Amino acid sequence: MTASFKRIVLASRPAAHVTPDNFRLETVPLPQPAEGEVLVRVHYLSLDPYMRGRMIESRSSYAQPQKLDETMIGGTAGVIEVSRNPKFAVGDTVLGTFGWQEYGISDGRGLMKVDTRAIPISAYLGPVGMPGVTAWYGLNRICAPKPGETVLVSAASGAVGSVVGQLAKAAGCRAVGIAGGPDKCHYVTSELGFDACIDHREHAEVQSMAKAIRAAAPKGVDGLFENVGGIGLDGALACMNPFGRVAVCGLIAGYEGTSIPIYNVFTLVAMRLTVRGFIVSDHLDVWPQALAELGRGVAEGKIRYRETVAEGLAAAPEAFIGMLKGRNFGKQLVKLA
Repeated sequence: MTASFKRIVLASRPAAHVTPDNFRLETVPLPQPAEGEVLVRVHYLSLDPYMRGRMIESRSSYAQPQKLDETMIGGTAGVIEVSRNPKFAVGDTVLGTFGWQEYGISDGRGLMKVDTRAIPISAYLGPVGMPGVTAWYGLNRICAPKPGETVLVSAASGAVGSVVGQLAKAAGCRAVGIAGGPDKCHYVTSELGFDACIDHREHAEVQSMAKAIRAAAPKGVDGLFENVGGIGLDGALACMNPFGRVAVCGLIAGYEGTSIPIYNVFTLVAMRLTVRGFIVSDHLDVWPQALAELGRGVAEGKIRYRETVAEGLAAAPEAFIGMLKGRNFGKQLVKLA
């Protein structure tokens, strides 16, 4: 076994846009597990938009900021190589939060064993993981769509949005997506089964976006699953039906410091909308049910997904920056083993 391993730490906080200089690749000694601990070889690292908010020290957030000179946070999937914990065996595949590093030590708390016979290990960081549960909760518990209603999803080709639309279709709804570029929009409709998809790059103004949404959702929007903010959100608000529900999952348009004002606020009153932001980790009680349903969907081929995979830990910073700019297609992962 190797005597050292690599990790990436946050070297500095971004002034505006994230750059590779904000990270530092280090080689550190490989620790050995103590009694009750396990050593996990990380196979996949999940890159997610929430990490951007954690990089800002003064940001008002639901979680503590990422500390400087410490391993970057992140969800991981890996295999146990050494076990001194009777609850885990060598060879077990586990999910954890070891962050941007090749190995991790754990006392077992926070680790979850998963079965990779019918579901690929990487899918546990996507549709059968945190992004999938986020989609499940926001759609079912906030948007709460009824058969025949219309659900609009921003970032529809992404790890969360792609699952939202497929679950909405399974619930008997019309699913309309918003994505960036013709390739992503084609994927959303032809492979994921959405009824329509709007290319946000073709709509630089709220009025144009609202017109496109009305064309794709002629009966109006009943449930909005919002991942982005900005023009798409404003356009969608103009198309909401009375008593519509808005699940605010993320506002990635503002993660790099861009102002994202909302102009169509009057519709909140006129349409009597319910708008609710949520963090999926606040709702651990639903995870077993959500993961069971999502797992069956993926194993049976009813939930489809796509991954963008960067190779090697050193590729993580550029992959993360690319994800923030929308260069990824589906779930962004880094393959470490």
